[in-house]
Parts: sequence; C-alpha cells; structure tokens
Amino acid sequence: MCGIIGYIGNRKAQDVVLKGLGRLEYRGYDSAGIAVVEGGKINLVKRQGKLRILINELETSPLGGSLGVGHTRWATHGVPSDTNAHPHLDCSGKIAVVHNGIVENYLALRQSLTKEGHKFLSETDTETIAHLIEKFYKGDLEEAVIKALKLIKGSYAIAVIHKDEPETLIGARCDSPLIIGVGSNENFLASDVPAVLDYTKNVIYLENHEVVKLTKDSVRVKDLSGRVTHKKISTVKWDVSQAEKAGYPHFMLKEIYEQGDVVKGILDERLVKDKVVFDELKIKESDLKKIKKIAIVACGTAYHAGLTGKYMLEEYARIPCWVDTSSEFRYRNPMVDSQTLAIIVSQSGETADSLAALREAKKRGAKTLGICNVVGSSIAREADGVIYTHAGPEIAVASTKAYTAQLAIFYLLTLYLARITKATPVSKLNVLTRELTKMPIVMNELITQYRSDYNILAAYAEEFKRYYFEKHNKSYFLYLGRNINYPNALEGALKLKEISYISAEGYPAGEMKHGPIALIDENPWVVCIAVKCKTYDKMLSNIQEIKARGGIVIGVVTEGDKEIQHYNINYLIEIPRCEELFSPLLVVIPLQLLAYYVAKEFGYDIDQPRNLAKSVTVE
Repeated sequence: MCGIIGYIGNRKAQDVVLKGLGRLEYRGYDSAGIAVVEGGKINLVKRQGKLRILINELETSPLGGSLGVGHTRWATHGVPSDTNAHPHLDCSGKIAVVHNGIVENYLALRQSLTKEGHKFLSETDTETIAHLIEKFYKGDLEEAVIKALKLIKGSYAIAVIHKDEPETLIGARCDSPLIIGVGSNENFLASDVPAVLDYTKNVIYLENHEVVKLTKDSVRVKDLSGRVTHKKISTVKWDVSQAEKAGYPHFMLKEIYEQGDVVKGILDERLVKDKVVFDELKIKESDLKKIKKIAIVACGTAYHAGLTGKYMLEEYARIPCWVDTSSEFRYRNPMVDSQTLAIIVSQSGETADSLAALREAKKRGAKTLGICNVVGSSIAREADGVIYTHAGPEIAVASTKAYTAQLAIFYLLTLYLARITKATPVSKLNVLTRELTKMPIVMNELITQYRSDYNILAAYAEEFKRYYFEKHNKSYFLYLGRNINYPNALEGALKLKEISYISAEGYPAGEMKHGPIALIDENPWVVCIAVKCKTYDKMLSNIQEIKARGGIVIGVVTEGDKEIQHYNINYLIEIPRCEELFSPLLVVIPLQLLAYYVAKEFGYDIDQPRNLAKSVTVE
C-alpha cells in the first residue's frame, strides 16, 4: 500500500523522486521520506504527515545527487512518526531501504540481529531489512540483498541504495508490486506506473522473488538463486495527463464525471457487431461450457460489483453463482473444483487477499478469470484469463469509475456466457446488447445535471450538515435497495463512510424489519433506491414504514414517476428511465456524488481519507 520510487540517471534525484511520490501519494500519506547518495554519503530527510511537509523542507534545504529512493507510507508496524517513516538505514548509515509489504518474521530477525550488535531506531519491520543487508554486505549490494531476502518471510517490494555503490540501484518483489521504468541513460523503480510516466512509457513488471540491478544504462533481473531472467518491456498505453486533476478540485469528482466515457470505451472495444469479444480471455469456449458454478471473489467496492454480477449471471446465463470476500474465501475450505469458474475482481490487480484467493482457487483446480484495470498486474498474470477494464488510472482512494467499469465488464461477460449456455434467447440478448450500448449517453446526460458547483446533491449535503449539528452529531445514514440495486445500497454506504466518516449501513430493503427498523426515529437519513423495477411496490411499502417512524427519506427514483410523489419523500434524486438490468450504472452516480458533497461540506480530505490507501497489498 506504500508508494515506492527509485531513480538512477543524470537528473537530480530529488526532483524525480518527489514528482514520483506526488503521483503515488494515494498509496500512503501518513509520512514521506527520501534518501539520496551525494558526496560519498547518504543524505536522508523524512517527515510525518502529508508529502507537502517533506517538499517544503526540501525547498529550503535541497539534496543533490543522481541516485535516490523515496517513499510514502501507510503504517502497518509502528505509529506514523518521523522515526518510523521510510527510508530506513543500517547501523553505519551506508544503506537505505524503502519497503512496501510486511516482514512476518521481523521480530525473530530483529532479536537475532540485536544480539549480534545491531542497533534499531524504529518500531518498523522494514528496518530489519536494512540491518540484514548490512550483515551480508561484502562489497556487492545485489548479493547482500539476495542473501537477506532468503531469510525474510512475508511480502515485500523494496528499493535499496548503498553509499559505496553510487552507480547501483537494487529492487526486489514478493507479493507487493514493483515495476521498472526503462529510460534513456536513466532507469526507475516504482510501486505503480504513474510514478514514472513523466519520463518513460516503457516498463518491466517484476515477478515474485525477482531482484533487479539498475545502473543508469542497464537493467539486469535475477531470481533468488542468482539465475538471470530475460524480461519483456511493455509500453504503457495511457498518458500521464490521465493521472492529473485537469482543473477539478478533487480526483474523485473527476473520476465520477469520467464514468460515462469509461463505459463507452469498454463497450466500443468489446462489442463488435453486437458480438462480445474478449481478446485476453484465453479460456476456451469448450472449457466455459463445462462450468457448473461461478465463484466471484473480491474486496470492498469490487465485492459490490461482484454482487451485482451475480444477479446478471444467474438471471441470463443461468449458472449458479456466489460471491465471497477475498479475505474469507481462502480460509474456509471453499467448495471449488474443476467445474468452477473463479472470477477475481480487483482494480489494481495486486490486492493481497484477492491474489491469495486466486491462488487458492487454482490449487483446487478451478478456471480463474481476473477482472482488473492494471495491465501486467499480478492477478492479470497469474489468472488463466483476464479481462481488462481499461478505465485509466484511478487516483482517488474511494473507488468510483473502477466500479462502473467492473459493472460494464460483468454485463458483457453475462451476454458472452449467456450465448454460450444458450440459457437466454438470442433475440433477447440482442435487445439487451442494444440497450447496453445506449447507457454511456444516458450516464453522461445524468452527470451533466450535476456539473454545476451548486446542484441538488450539494444542497442535500448542506441540509444534512445543518441537521447533523442540530442533532449534536447523532445523525447517520441507512441505504436500502432491492434485487440488482441492493449492492448499490452497500456501495453508497461504503462511499459515505470512506470519505465523510459518517456512520452508514447498507441493507436489502426486505431485511429492514429484521433489525434495522429499530434504528429508525427522527435521526436517520434513509436513502431508498426506489427506481421502477420488479420490486418497486415492495420498496414503496418500506418507504411508508420509514416515514411512519419519522425517518428522513432520500429517494432515488425514476424520472417522471408520479406515483412516488404521494409518499411525501423529503428529498428526491431522479435518474432517467432505463432497463432495470442496467439501472445500477445510473443509480450509483448520485450516490457517489452525495458522499462527495457531504465530505466536502464537512471539509474532509476527499482524495486521501484517513486510515485508507488505494491498493491494499498487505493482508
């Protein structure tokens, strides 16, 4: 989850590292640091807090040198502090290490190294790596790193420099992402592609247990046995401008507004004359015909996309499907076999629990399919097949466009599998395909309604803030939905919790009387997804029950719905009429924006909410 950048070349390392850290701050922002080899020594500056604190200090006391490493931290071992911030040094101050991951056996290693005379300054597991490398260093940094890594249990992506080897930058990975940026007379290490795109689009994706030695004009990759491996250079398709705010106040708002175009791009790429085409799928139709059940495994927002996918797949492909959280799947002896298709959903393709779930499914003989955004990510490489969302970089920690991109892929996958299983008539599938192709236009029309700084959702957020303080911080949200929009109730609640820190829970509306109704008095604001659908009448009954108990209702309703006007709903959010199957693509947009404007009203850091990081690469 931490951000790593390393540079070797002819530029000033500080400038490259700080720019790279700026691109990676979404991966961790409780502290930041930089180490540079300059004048025969390592100069180190690291500070608790946002990256801006470090940048301000370096503006007055800049570092020289053309070899350096930097880090933005999301704390695992040790509280955020200057001391616990990366980089970490060995006893002599000759070696600097930055690290993403968890060293599971660090306590045993630390105790052993302490007995040998090593002095530890921090509470972190990472400092152990620096001292291990120091222990094995005999004039060859690469060799010392390899020897140290053989003793480490857990996950890591590291970048290492030594003051006595000013022409060398070492990197290595195991279950935490690390890429190489290949430049001209310069090379880079980074935990994610955006960090290097200002300088190169040529990247190499390291595999587990690989170690790279970089000079400014060479790249050499070895495994831990010392065998040289030849790596393919990939070219990144998207531009660095896609990772910038482009005039928006927050990445989250920009990414919400991009959703119609993202879905359009997916459909334009994947639909050829009404036929779904998955070039990267790599799983034969003959194998898919043997599938008897589908397991969808994911975390967070991707899990909610998977829940929505379950409704689609069972309805139209008629294949039994269940959805599991990645962190539970691998520990509960899941009933997965050779007739199971395990679909692993992850924006980054590096989510630690999801990657472990994929490996568990493969071990049990399942066909595995990754749905992810990042080309060359671990899940994409290890799954039997992959479908890329190609949504471009998503920088805001709270996921928005990745969610709708995943929904779009599930719609296409449903149409694809439904044709294979012949569970739905082709004529019906053709109608659904045509309706799906209209959705990006409808999404953009809906988004246009909210493009002004002060719109109806901003007004509702202002009303809530006033009410919240009148009730002495006692108000909270319930989100209710049914059928294919129940997952959107979960997603809407998650967005609000993530960025505004307001208590919010999502429920199937039919479960309200089995517990949540006890919470309803004048305090809760209840978001009811009441668009025209097969369960519309049931939802109206739920709204009556809420109003009878004094609850404040925000209704997400179908535009032009006259009947719902008789229910005295406090606040209405209208979405265009569409096929129920595709309504999640529209419903989620105002839910995302409502969370955004509530957080904005409270003055919170929307793109970097507390305690969260974009890519969860540790368990």
